[in-house]
Amino acid sequence: MTAPPPPVEIVEMRRRHLRAVQRIEARVYPRPWSLALFQSELALRSTRAYFVAREGRSVVGYAGVMMALDEAHVTTIAVDPDRHRRGIGTRLLLALVREGIARGATGCTLEVRLTNRAAQELYRRFGFEAEGVRTGYYADTGEDALIMWARDVATPEYAALLDGLERRSVRR
Repeated sequence: MTAPPPPVEIVEMRRRHLRAVQRIEARVYPRPWSLALFQSELALRSTRAYFVAREGRSVVGYAGVMMALDEAHVTTIAVDPDRHRRGIGTRLLLALVREGIARGATGCTLEVRLTNRAAQELYRRFGFEAEGVRTGYYADTGEDALIMWARDVATPEYAALLDGLERRSVRR
């Protein structure tokens, strides 16, 4: 009988996590971010926040957000493909959105590949709606990106939505 995996913990990304983050990055994206890019993002603490999801000591996902005035822009989010469908992406996105709100965001935005229906569904659960397309956005494939927004995130109604998503993700 196999023991269940340890609970998932969301913590602030540190340089010591970057080797594991890059392993996931290489499995998930055709053109992974370089170590130098991750390091430069981590150095921009006043406008960026990055988190990792850990099961025990193993990094199983990561995500980042960039602040621009009163907007939180999701820069990246990825989960180890062996850990998909376990609520880890939900937990990471909760951390990003809540961090954005804590930093004064009234709206959150992101781009997602038009073919990535699973991610789009996750974002819709968070109240994101499609508002446009960036043609040829992804340099690796030339694929278009769907621009999605969640507006009015600094409201009690949105906080209630996040609380409900968190309760459901913790039960998984």
